[in-house]
Amino acid sequence: MMQISSDLATNKHSLINVMHRFIAAANNMNETIMVPNLLRDLPLNEQETAAGEMEANNNEPLCPNKQRDMYEHYLLLKSLKNDMEWGLIKREMSSGASFLEMAVKQEEQQKAVTGDLLMEDNLDLEQQFHYHLRGLFGVLSKLTVQADHLTNRYKREIGGGNFTR
Repeated sequence: MMQISSDLATNKHSLINVMHRFIAAANNMNETIMVPNLLRDLPLNEQETAAGEMEANNNEPLCPNKQRDMYEHYLLLKSLKNDMEWGLIKREMSSGASFLEMAVKQEEQQKAVTGDLLMEDNLDLEQQFHYHLRGLFGVLSKLTVQADHLTNRYKREIGGGNFTR
């Protein structure tokens, strides 16, 4: 079994640390929010309340692709945390195929469409890795901030705003 050195685990710029921070923020959010239904119909940002009232007056529909309220955002953050902890296997098990089988099937479909990968395509793997790693760092950092914001906003809404993380 591979061990992670203590230097990597304590480095604030490591992927493991960023993942742990998001999971800790999501766990804190989940432990703090005892009644998630109180989040229904609360806009994500206080500024959205005024904007939502103006849109309602103009009879313009809200953007359907965004989480419309804090409750939907809470469910999204909770779902993403579960996906990180359990991987995609849990989600894919409902379809009956294992994750490995699905990955092989997807690769075969991709090869059928694009042909076999050329050597040149493999040369930029390091570049692709760094691109996606930067993206993952950015997304996890934003999700951590959003989970903390949602937790603090819930505390303010129920009158416990003195306890911030």
